[in-house]
Amino acid sequence: MNLPKTTQVSVKEEVISSGPKSRVRDRIMRTASDLFYRHGIRAVGVDTIACEAGTNKMSFYRNFASKDELVAEYLRSEEREGMLWWDETIAAHAGNPRLQVEALFDMLVENNCEEDSRGCALANAAVEITEPDHPARPVIEKYKADMRRRFRQLAREMGAREPNALGDSLMLLWEGAYVARVTMGADGPVQGAAKAARALIAAYTD
Repeated sequence: MNLPKTTQVSVKEEVISSGPKSRVRDRIMRTASDLFYRHGIRAVGVDTIACEAGTNKMSFYRNFASKDELVAEYLRSEEREGMLWWDETIAAHAGNPRLQVEALFDMLVENNCEEDSRGCALANAAVEITEPDHPARPVIEKYKADMRRRFRQLAREMGAREPNALGDSLMLLWEGAYVARVTMGADGPVQGAAKAARALIAAYTD
């Protein structure tokens, strides 16, 4: 069996042993994802990420060209996980778009009422990252546009009157529920999001 080789990097007369580059990259990615979500992107610097990941700035910049690029990669990962979660949730109610939307909001409430929830990672990032040329902005905008398109499509599939209006209303409720979780906690209005979604659907379909 061939074992992975280790490398040694000398930093200020200290010798730091690390595994293959891919493992260091993964460790940095996992650490940054946790720190960004819990504390915010602006509040977490490269030094903190490297320290918490058990590596150093030299290794950090071998794997990521900049913190901005790391942030973009973090949000791409969140986007993939979010869409996978969405697809798995609606798959249980294939062919019934109304139940699919209700299931999404039921899970939204359940997940957001967990103690460690800080809402939507991409929505939080959108508040912090306002520069139009930041590499994370297209990731955020694409994800939210895709969600809007999906809600509109589900509204059309359930035969709603003014499906685009219903889809946009569901999108607004979705985003608002996440923000309410951050600003008012798990006992706040987020608990009523699923009930509100059902009322919206009824208003456009019954």
